[in-house]
Amino acid sequence: MILHLIRHPRPLIAPGVCYGQRDIEAENPAAAGERLRAVLPPEAPVFSSPLGRCLALARCLSAAPVTDARLMELNFGAWEGRPWDEIPRPELDAWAADLAGYAPPGGESPSQLEARVLAFVAGLRVPEAVLVTHAGVIRLLLARQRGLTLAESLAIDIPYASQTVIDWLG
Repeated sequence: MILHLIRHPRPLIAPGVCYGQRDIEAENPAAAGERLRAVLPPEAPVFSSPLGRCLALARCLSAAPVTDARLMELNFGAWEGRPWDEIPRPELDAWAADLAGYAPPGGESPSQLEARVLAFVAGLRVPEAVLVTHAGVIRLLLARQRGLTLAESLAIDIPYASQTVIDWLG
């Protein structure tokens, strides 16, 4: 199955703020949609995170995108909306010590993110699909496909409003 992984356009939020599942609008989704429509398969179904920064772009790519909460970014819980440099150091250290298993207070762990994203992909019954989603989801799928660790996947650059294509076998 061919997956066209599309990251949402740049969110309209100050740099350095943890935003995870906060519903934030995106910068110029129409321009990104016009550019991406030219390279995406016209008949492939479009699935989207329900968050506005993804859904606005998905609606530029399809008249009827299907939303699914399993495509949302990691839930950072109490960290969301806070500048990264204001998050308590002991919490960040605990996360660094257990990247896959640590969940921020009130949030979810990357292992939980992985479970919901892989459940979504396992349920797809199409030869090709467009997923409008977030960097965390895209990195997770790339890590699984390439056999990378979570730590290794953090080095993958996923630009805003970019397309990453994978042949998903897993």
